[in-house]
Amino acid sequence: MTKADIIDEIATGTGLTKIETEAVVNGFIALLKAGLKRGERIDLRGFGAFRVQLRAARTARNPRTNEVIEVPAQYVPVFKPSREFRHAVDEAMKAKETQG
Repeated sequence: MTKADIIDEIATGTGLTKIETEAVVNGFIALLKAGLKRGERIDLRGFGAFRVQLRAARTARNPRTNEVIEVPAQYVPVFKPSREFRHAVDEAMKAKETQG
């Protein structure tokens, strides 16, 4: 599902125009990015939490040249789904497996 698909489905479900819906979706994404850039945790009850995590420095290997590369430590955004969301996805996928 792409951003355009999400906008189409929300517009259909709410009766808003696609332009209005796109503005809302873009605003939501901008708020998420801004909050994470400030290091804030963003909780969406029933869905999950976005936060920034420090990924430690590590040694990696280029598979083509077999050259060892040092990857520096970096901060990355991470998403942790809520228990309810994980359970709902698990149940839906299991139901899908039994049907097909």
